[in-house]
Amino acid sequence: MRGTPETLDSQPLDRHTLERVGTVIAVHLNYPSRCAQRGRTPDQPSYFLKPASSLALSGATVERPAGTELLAFEGEVALVLGEPVHRVTPEQGWAAVAAVTAANDWGLYDMRTPDKGSNVRNKGGAGFTPLGPALIPAAGIDPAGLRVRTWVNGQIAQDDTTETLLFGFGRLIADLSQWLTLEAGDVILTGTPAGSSVAQPGDRVEVEVSTLDGAHATGRLLSVVTAGTVAANPAYGSTPTVTDEQRIEAWGSAEAAGLAPRQQQQPEANAPALSPDLRRRLEAVATATLSSQLRKRGLNNVSIDGLRCTRDGAKVVGTARTLRYVPGREDLFTQHGDGYNAQKRIVDDLHDGDVLVMEARGEKGAGTLGDILALRAQVAGAAAIITDGGVRDAAVVAELDMPTFYATAHPAVLGRRHVPWDTDVAVACGGTTVVPGDIIVADADGILVIPPALAEDLVEACLQQEHEETFIYAQVEAGHPVDGLFPLNAAWRTQYDVWAAENPRKL
Repeated sequence: MRGTPETLDSQPLDRHTLERVGTVIAVHLNYPSRCAQRGRTPDQPSYFLKPASSLALSGATVERPAGTELLAFEGEVALVLGEPVHRVTPEQGWAAVAAVTAANDWGLYDMRTPDKGSNVRNKGGAGFTPLGPALIPAAGIDPAGLRVRTWVNGQIAQDDTTETLLFGFGRLIADLSQWLTLEAGDVILTGTPAGSSVAQPGDRVEVEVSTLDGAHATGRLLSVVTAGTVAANPAYGSTPTVTDEQRIEAWGSAEAAGLAPRQQQQPEANAPALSPDLRRRLEAVATATLSSQLRKRGLNNVSIDGLRCTRDGAKVVGTARTLRYVPGREDLFTQHGDGYNAQKRIVDDLHDGDVLVMEARGEKGAGTLGDILALRAQVAGAAAIITDGGVRDAAVVAELDMPTFYATAHPAVLGRRHVPWDTDVAVACGGTTVVPGDIIVADADGILVIPPALAEDLVEACLQQEHEETFIYAQVEAGHPVDGLFPLNAAWRTQYDVWAAENPRKL
């Protein structure tokens, strides 16, 4: 597809032109309707690359690999550059576009966890970037006057226009050209509107781009979904994983995915959902493993230290809610401590799976809660209470099923040293910072604070590490020395791969 705009104007998108496509760059979020669906709106554009081997023509099949379920379509406007550009303005960027066409940015959500941030495998499969079937010359059309529609088995699924894009076509090219040299024939996928969802084997998915007046159109770009028969080999690398959150994002809504509405899974508006699947996998790994993987990601100060637990061996996985105490001052306690104060309000507002984390500054000269409030938290479904201060009624609190982590027992009420000040703010507890919505994981080794954005990638790495360590443990038990075995050198890695093929991970 490298060539002059004049060549592109008269050339249909056929196999010969497709083979000359250069780099394929895709935009993450660009349509307000899609941003509203995802619940986030970016300040600046962000991108990922797609391999040329993913390109296909209209009518091609797209395979949903064996062992996967979340192959999703994304109808888009594709820009085809007609000349090289480097450090251009938005006006110059649009002028360099030779043609626009329809694209379907297929993606496999089952591989988003191992590919988080790169999209190499989940977006790079054969046939995952069909283009065509015809090119609309860019000269004379309004980039803000295009319409993109997607049909699934003849039923409209996506219908939006480029009038309200967050980042116009020229701006995308200007931004990219600050850092890259774009060549004639390069293709830029400009984002998908709301309505993207999951396709099933046998589905016929069509995408069309047209001008708003209907004078120019690409025709319908057809993809036919087929079912693959070859599953991924776990001995070679990551295998597909599916969570409820991925199902929601792939299908477009919890209802479409056949799950409970999102608000039922996520009672706190500002807290990311801790899905049942993610919770189950986090419960299966040790904090020691989580700590080592967090360290590999540059996070060392993520443990809440120096506390004891009322329940020996308790395993806790939950979402942080926070309460901050400030040092005691009589006048401030009168204003903030009496009546239905911040402490009582947040305990009454706890939900299933919440972990109440209290900032008490390590002060051990007073309690931060007692048996009544601890019982209320348990009845509300809280997973645990964590305070780096004291606990009153310690014997009764220890009898509750809900674990409480605390620094010491103390008989005094909180007014002796503390004023309950505010809730659901960043707090300091046990030497680290806890932000509302952080994921808390605790076991006999201690308490860890996990940033939600890392959780999926982190737990996958931990499960893999523990699978390897199961093999290593067996070898040590059989009498092998640890040199070269822990960690695995190349020779032992080969033996592990054979063992792993015969003993696949259960999660």
